[in-house]
Amino acid sequence: MTSHHPRPRVRPLRARPPARLLAALPLAVLALAAQLAVVGCSSEKPAAAGTPCAVVLDGSGSGSPKDGFDAKAKLDATIVPFMKKQGCGTMAFAPITRSSKASRCRINDVDLDPPAESTDDVAAVRQEAMTRAVVAARAMLKCAQETESGSDVLGGIARAAEAIPSGGARAALLVVSDFEQADPEFYLDSKTIATPEARTSAVEKLVGPRGVPELSRMDVYPVGYGMSHEAKPSEYEPFDAFWTEILERRAKARVHDDYRR
Repeated sequence: MTSHHPRPRVRPLRARPPARLLAALPLAVLALAAQLAVVGCSSEKPAAAGTPCAVVLDGSGSGSPKDGFDAKAKLDATIVPFMKKQGCGTMAFAPITRSSKASRCRINDVDLDPPAESTDDVAAVRQEAMTRAVVAARAMLKCAQETESGSDVLGGIARAAEAIPSGGARAALLVVSDFEQADPEFYLDSKTIATPEARTSAVEKLVGPRGVPELSRMDVYPVGYGMSHEAKPSEYEPFDAFWTEILERRAKARVHDDYRR
């Protein structure tokens, strides 16, 4: 016979983050936390948030607010809606740097569905957990921006995929990047992917030595994807075909447009 044990009791949490946490947060993060406010109570416990999630953050110069796609603004605009819509139960963090998998930037995973003492506490517990995830994501982006310049997009995605627990039915990956691969061994140039033959050669040059990330059960949501090529169809179409070959055909990911712009 299987015995059933009650969930461990924990200290009740307030409906908003503790004062010491709020005092340490920048105004932009507090604005994000406001998006998480929950009004009213429910007599039923909310459904479990069980999707393993990760966010990949591009720290390269192309993500600057002045001349680039503004990685910080893209992160702030998408991370809360992403966590809510995907039903994220955990959140992992990965950087895009000169060599993403070897990067010193490390942030602990955040449990977005921690145990609560009662039904009334669940919404507040999750709100506080999502606030911690926002803070952690911004810290990862800051670290990535302060490391050596470069943009190993594929390595960042691979690192995030490895950080997500295996065995689930699906996982969700938010990639805040313009996908301009530029590391010491590979530079994505529009001229070198202009034809199908050139793209095939470029794909092999990138994935041949390092392999393809395991994305077969993942829904991938790019943010800022190909923004520097949007005004030039002659550049955007080969760029999109290059990454489609890698992410969808080879890595078997399900790529979505929800947050691309």
